[in-house]
Amino acid sequence: MMDYKDYYKILGVERKASEAEIRKAYRKLAMQYHPDRNPEDKQAEERFKEINEAYQVLSDPQKRVHYDRLGSDYSNWQRRGAPGDFNWDQYGGFPGGTRVNPDEMQDIFSDFFRTIFGIRGEEPGSRHSQAQGYQQELEISLDVAYKGTTRVLQSNGKQKQVRIPAGVRTGSKVRVAGAGPNGLDLYLIVDVKDDKRFERRGDDLHTTATVSVFTAIFGGEADVETLNGKVKLNIPAGTQPEQVFRLSGRGMPHVKNINEKGDLYVRLKVQIPKYLSAKQRELLDEASRLKF
Repeated sequence: MMDYKDYYKILGVERKASEAEIRKAYRKLAMQYHPDRNPEDKQAEERFKEINEAYQVLSDPQKRVHYDRLGSDYSNWQRRGAPGDFNWDQYGGFPGGTRVNPDEMQDIFSDFFRTIFGIRGEEPGSRHSQAQGYQQELEISLDVAYKGTTRVLQSNGKQKQVRIPAGVRTGSKVRVAGAGPNGLDLYLIVDVKDDKRFERRGDDLHTTATVSVFTAIFGGEADVETLNGKVKLNIPAGTQPEQVFRLSGRGMPHVKNINEKGDLYVRLKVQIPKYLSAKQRELLDEASRLKF
C-alpha cells in the first residue's frame, strides 16, 4: 500500500502556513541539503528531492488545495480506524498533470506525487520536456531586479554563470540547464525583497516625496529618489497634500524589453512646521484673515 506524504511535515511548517512561511522554510532546507553542499551523500540527495517535491505542491495554490482536500479525507479515514485500503485513485487526475520527461520522472517524483498529481510526458526536444522538479530560491534586491545581474552557481563541481534579466519580479523563473542533481535542470525562483523606498505594482513603482507647506503654496521643486538616481520634480503653486504625480518611464524595465519601462508615481506629502517664529506667526495670521 502506498504511504501518504505529509508535505507540511517535510518542510516543518503548520498546515495554515502562509506562502512566505513556506518559502522561508523551503529556502532554509534546500540550502542545507543541496547536493553541492553534500557531495556523494545519497541521503541528503533524497531529502533534497523530497523538499523540492513538497515545495512544488505547497507553493502552487491549485496543487495545495487539491493536496489539502486529500489530507483532510486521509485523516478522517485514519480516525475511522483505517477500514480497508484508502482509495488513492479518486484523487488522481489533477488538471493538466505535471509536465516532465518520462525518462526522468522516476528520479524526480515519488509514487505518491505521480499518483495524486499525474505525470504528463512529452516528446524529447519539446519546450516543456525538461524536468521542473528542482527549484531553488534566489533572493535579490529591487535595485538588482532593476538593473539585472549575473550570478555564479556551483553545480556538480563546476561553476555556471547565470544571467538574471532586468525587470524580474517575485515568482519569476530562471532556468539553468543541467545545474540540478544528476545533470537535470535547475529553476531559480526569484524573490525580490521589499524596498522601503518603493512599492512595486507590476512594472510601475510608487513612492512619496515631502515638501514644505510654502513650496506647496508658492510652487517649487521636490527631490524624488528613483532607482536610477535622484531627480527634480516640479511642484506647481497650489499643490494639494496627497496629490500624485506620474514620472513616465521611471519605473521597472519590462523583462522582455528593457528599453520599455513602467512609470513612477509620486505621492506628495506636505510638511506642516511645528515651530514658527513670531514674525512667521504674525504673517500667517494676517494671511489667514484674507478671503480666497
